Amino acid sequence: MTSIKIAFRDYLFLEKNYSLHTQKAYCDDVDAFENFLSESSCGVILEKVAYVHIRAWVVFLVDSGVANVTVNRKIASLKAFYKFLLKTKEITISPLVKHRALKVSKNIQIPFSETEMNGLFGEAFEGLVFEELRNKLMIEMFYATGMRRSELINLKTKDVNVSSAAIKVLGKRGKERIVPMLPALANLIKRYNHERERLDLIVDVEYFFLTDKGLKLSQSFVYRTINSYFSNVSEKVKKSPHVLRHTFATHMLNNGADLNSIKELLGHSSLASTQVYTNSSLSELKKVYKDAHPRSLR
Repeated sequence: MTSIKIAFRDYLFLEKNYSLHTQKAYCDDVDAFENFLSESSCGVILEKVAYVHIRAWVVFLVDSGVANVTVNRKIASLKAFYKFLLKTKEITISPLVKHRALKVSKNIQIPFSETEMNGLFGEAFEGLVFEELRNKLMIEMFYATGMRRSELINLKTKDVNVSSAAIKVLGKRGKERIVPMLPALANLIKRYNHERERLDLIVDVEYFFLTDKGLKLSQSFVYRTINSYFSNVSEKVKKSPHVLRHTFATHMLNNGADLNSIKELLGHSSLASTQVYTNSSLSELKKVYKDAHPRSLR
């Protein structure tokens, strides 16, 4: 790794406060672009790139079958890199100054219905072993708080306060927010804590959610668990932690919560990010309208 790329990585960590996952994604994209420059025999180093070279990479990616949304993400990594080079005066103008993102079709995320959620929560928690209790709590935590998968995985025991009925969530770029704890969630947390203390070994003590070996959960484990449980109650193609986050926001909106409140609970930096959930809420409204209005029956 060159000194410039090492400095860029440190910049993402120390100044931008990005997660390790995001840092790696940005650096991997820059490496991929550099490899393209090398393999295409254009003989240009990263600091001397012109937009024509970036455009050639975009064409290469699209011709290779890479989705537009993924291409846009990779270019966003390059934008961050060249913004850093501007900041450090390695360059005087970004080669991406005139770039326009590729068009991406906007797919409306379909949340789980309240019936599907009740299909999971209708089961009793009595007599569950540690793994089952933890999995049920994960689902309840996602649905009751709207937190992201990475936020749930990195949740610390000290930030889950049953006595004050609040959870402190560390979001993107180190931004903290407090999410209220519903009584049903608090009761389940008490049950989980009791079983957690009975584990034979706890390695990652500071983390709230653990495996039966006392280790911090992985991204893939959480995804597989959510997908597995919802496969029993839902026929939706996508069954992921993000769909649960979407479900939280949509159900809150459908039941009268205002967008600003949902924005704060989700940890969004702008209202525009939250407004995407009005699409699914509008779909629900259209269904109710069609079922209830006399004219719709004609």
